[in-house]
Formats: sequence, structure tokens, C-alpha cells
Amino acid sequence: MNAHYPHLMQPIDLGGLTLRNRVVMGSMHTGLEDSVRHLDELAAYYAERARGGVGLIVTGGYAPTKRGWLKPFASEMTTRLQAMRHRDVTGAVHDEGGAIALQVLHAGRYGYHPLSVSASNHKSPITPFRPSALSSRGVDRTATAFARSVALARKAGYDAVEVMGSEGYLINQFLAARTNDRTDAWGGSADKRMRFPLEVVRRARELVGGDFPIMYRISLLDLVEGGQTWDEVVALAHGLEEVGVTVLNTGIGWHEARVPTIITQVPQGAWRDATARLKAAVSVPVCASNRINSPEMAEAILAEGQADLVSMARPLLADPDFVAKAAAGRADEINTCIGCNQACLDHVFQNQKASCLVNPRACRETTLVLAPTRRRSTVAVVGAGPAGLAAATAAAERGFAVTLFERSDSLGGQFRLAMAVPGKEDFAETLRYFTRRLEVLGVDLRLSTEATDAELAGFDEVVVATGVVPRVPAIDGIDHPSVASYADVLAGHVVPGRRVAVVGAGGIGVDVSVWLTHQPETLEDWKAHWGVGDPSLHAGGLTEPKPREPLREVTLVQRRSTPIGVDLGKTSGWAHRAVLKQSGVTQVSGATYVRIDDEGLHLLVDGQPRVVAADTVVVCAGQESVRDLVADGRHVVGGADVAAELDAKRAIEQATRLVAAL
Repeated sequence: MNAHYPHLMQPIDLGGLTLRNRVVMGSMHTGLEDSVRHLDELAAYYAERARGGVGLIVTGGYAPTKRGWLKPFASEMTTRLQAMRHRDVTGAVHDEGGAIALQVLHAGRYGYHPLSVSASNHKSPITPFRPSALSSRGVDRTATAFARSVALARKAGYDAVEVMGSEGYLINQFLAARTNDRTDAWGGSADKRMRFPLEVVRRARELVGGDFPIMYRISLLDLVEGGQTWDEVVALAHGLEEVGVTVLNTGIGWHEARVPTIITQVPQGAWRDATARLKAAVSVPVCASNRINSPEMAEAILAEGQADLVSMARPLLADPDFVAKAAAGRADEINTCIGCNQACLDHVFQNQKASCLVNPRACRETTLVLAPTRRRSTVAVVGAGPAGLAAATAAAERGFAVTLFERSDSLGGQFRLAMAVPGKEDFAETLRYFTRRLEVLGVDLRLSTEATDAELAGFDEVVVATGVVPRVPAIDGIDHPSVASYADVLAGHVVPGRRVAVVGAGGIGVDVSVWLTHQPETLEDWKAHWGVGDPSLHAGGLTEPKPREPLREVTLVQRRSTPIGVDLGKTSGWAHRAVLKQSGVTQVSGATYVRIDDEGLHLLVDGQPRVVAADTVVVCAGQESVRDLVADGRHVVGGADVAAELDAKRAIEQATRLVAAL
């Protein structure tokens, strides 16, 4: 029994497959699945996670038919040739002592192509294509196609499969009255709506026999109007048990739901009570998922009997050695997922390959390699923000002798400000990771130290990562006593008044507005504000949201005439915009700043004068690079290179790539 996480590290038997621990690397599409030419990269990506100790890996989704593609020519498992090609992937995982399951996923109306089909012809709000309704015969053929893909997965060397029945994909579309208005044998009553997933599993079990694990991803809370009732979810679970499901993995919310389910503003472990409720109703093992990013949280869920396994997808992107570190009592060395979605899901939904903000090597294991250096060179890194921390640790990993200079008395730079924003508290974990990594690697850290040109002249390589400072816009009255920079506000140096005007509505302006209006809340408060209700009382777990009571009266102003927040992350920006609305933030676009005085912030909007009465005016008008130490022969990364919106993703990747090439 593991002394550190006894429940998490305990093996489990899944009937023909014994997992070495209870950690499941949940399915996430990376973009490496969609072409044969990327199979070697996919194998390396999964092999590194298997080497890191994860119990079971679940692949991204593979379609059982072409009409089930996520996008044109996307991943599928439909032929024996495809199955044979996957032996390189499964073999790489097995060589590292791991186990891997193929996820079979039919996109249904979420397919981003004109061939999409669904239970009915209701268009999805997140794709431009209206699906065709499957004929009765077409439904029957699709169920058989699912089963055939499961059988092919076994031929490919996979240890198990996961049937994707959650997140609003095809199977979920059959289950919900919202998207199934059929009147044949596949719709109408709840029993008929659940016939399709039962047939999928029944036919799959007939093809692969009783000793091949079939995991089913079941939607516990659809979080959409017209979603399943809790009684329907439990009835489906019982039916799945009868037809041969081995494990029930849990899913929360459809992609079109207006409730966030996995981004950083969702409290950790927010959905564990729903998983516990399902576990109490069934006899097969149940897997918890969504916003579980630490071994402590995973251990607590298992120890309290709320689940039998724990699924973590993005945490294994962030740190492939997550499990090994936890098992060895080195959890303080885990590079924690911060739930930002910026390099993973945002990339995938923009048709790019996934990676990870805090670990840019994710999905680039064969191309972004930190190989040991052949010479013992000295490297100076100036600035301990995200770019400087990434450069210092990457250089030390390669074997360089690294000295890190930081003029302040703490690490983090602008990242330290970000972690003060409500919903971004996990950002502190990144600084905890880098702090510990510097110690483990023996980096010479010099806080409260101003690097000089003379001092830097003695190093073989110099990386300038001095970051940015807030830009001071040329507004009449910018030196008024009511004016404060976002940095001073978030750092606690300035306490804003009751009425606040925020100048600049980029990502920082939105974050500051959330900070200004936020009242402390419990998990139950959070659910109430988003309209998450008891699924036994409210179909789909969706109810009327409870209004927020903002701490301050905030007006958010921008020069641009576009809607505020339009450039925020594709998979998280909508939620940040929703919080602004929930908090009563007044939003003003297309403004010209005239002056700031005792009355407040004077504007011109559509040619008309307007005064925003404000006790405090917070300036979030961009940044300027700190380039005092930039010189020929020195490398420049992060904000010192480009002073855009605070972009830790670019800064960390740029620094890592630079060091890899030294």
C-alpha cells in the first residue's frame, strides 16, 4: 500500500484488465489523432504518460463512421488497416507498462462538416451545419458500426474501449428530449431514447466477449434545457450494467451548455457529489472526472467512497509524471494544470494541435526536446516571471549552470497578479511548481537583485526576461489621486472605492472587473449563481440562476467598438463575459477618453459626452516592455520581447524553445 496516497495508488481489477492504480488519463482530442503521419508523435505522447505511471490512458475520440467525424477527414476506427497502424501506439504504451483504451465517439450534430447526422435535424448552436436525421435503418447501422469499432480496437492492441455517451455527442443527442423528437423505435419515450446506447454496448459486448473492458462515458448532468432527468440517468446506468458495461465514467455538461464545467473558475471537485450519487445507485466501478487536478483531491474522492477511479485529462498534459511524483511523495514537484484551456482546448477548437500553457512540450515530445548539453556553459536569466522561470528551469534541466536574477523579493512577475483574480487561484500552483523546480535543479536564485551589464558580461548566455510594466495612457488627468494601475490594485497597494471605472477592456480589464465585483462564495453559491440544481428536481441539473450581489459598482470602458471580451479564449471567454453580466458590470465600447477629474472619467461615446462617476479609476491600458538590458548577443523572451496582452502561453513556449536550441 502506498504511504502517500493509499487509495489512489491501489490497483483495481476491471475483469480481464488490472490497472496499477486508480488514475485514468481522460480522453482529450489533441489533433495528433487525425492523420497517419502523426501516429509516431501520438505514440510518443502516450508513452511518456505511461512511463509516468498513469493507470489507464484513454485516447481522443475516434469515429465509428465517416458521418461521425468531428471534422472533415478526422480520426476514425473503421478498417482493419487503421487498427493495424495503431499497434505502434498501443505497443509504445505497453512497453512502458501502461494500459490504453480507445474512445469511440460519434460527433452527431457537433460534427464540423456537412455530412453530419443526428437523432433529429436540430442544428447545434456551436457548428454551422444542420445535421440530417438518421433513418431507422441508419440508426441500426450506426449502432453496429460502434460495435465494429470496439472490435477493431481490440485487434489494434487496445486494452479497453470507452464509448462516448456524454458531452452532447451523438449518443447524448439520442438520450435527451432536447435533440430527439423521433417517433419510431429510437425516440419518443425515455425508454426508446435510451435504446441506442444500450444497443451499442450490447452489440459491442457480443463481438468482443466478456473479458474485454467496455467503459461508458455517461452524462450525469446535461446542463441544457430539455436534458435528461436523474431517474433517466439512473435507468440508463442500470441498463448499461445489464448489457455488459465494465466501468461508468462520468461526464458533466454539453459543449453548448451555458454553465462552465472544467475551466479554472470552476471550483475543484465541483461535480464529485453527482458522481457519488451515481456510485450509490450502481454495482460497477464509477470514475469521477472534471476539475480534479491534484492527487490530494483525487485521494479524498476515493477515500470518501465517492468513486472507484479518478479521470484527469489536462493534468496529464501539464505533467506526464504526475502519478510517479505523487506515488513517490513528491507531489510538491507536480506541474499542476491551471484549467486555463489556452493551449489545449482553445487550440483544438481552432483546428490546431493541442499543447499546454505550463508544459509546452505536451504533444511535442518528438520535436521540442530538452537534450543534455554537451558543454557546461553558464546561463544568466534576468527576470523571474513566467518566461524567465521557464528559461531557467529548462536550461538547468539540460545541464547548464543557471543563475536567475529577480529585482523584486518574489517570483512570478505579472503571473503573481493573475493568481489574485477570483477563479484563477490555481495559478499559484504554477509558481509553487517553479519555486520547487529551481530548488531541485540547483538554480542559483538571486531575489532582490538588480542585474547589471558588468555582471552579465561573465556569462556564456544571457536570457533577458524582464517582462513588462503597465502602460500609462495619455489621458488628461491621468495623475489624478483617484487613478491607480491594475498592478497596484491586484497587489493590494491600492484599495478601490465603491464606484470604479476600468480603463481598458482586454483580458486584464475583464479580470480586474471580476476582482472588483467578486464576493466570497461557497461551492453551493457558485452553483446557484450558474443555475446548477439538484438533478432529481431539475431535468439536466439546470435551474434558474441566482443573481450575484457585486461588491462594487463597476463600469468597464474600451476604445474599440467591438463587444467587450470578444478576443478572450474560445472555450472560456464566454464564461468570463457571463460573469461580467451576472455582476452587473456596465460595459461601454467605442469610447474616447477625454479626462479624469473629481467628477470621474469623462468620455465621448457616439459623439456624446458622458461622465462615469468614480471613486477610483483603474487603468488596464496595456503594457510596455522593460528592455534596459536588451543588447546584441543576448536572448530576449516573453514580455520583454513583445508587450502584448499578458500572454504566459507564448512566454513559456518561447523561452522553452529558445533554451532547447542553445
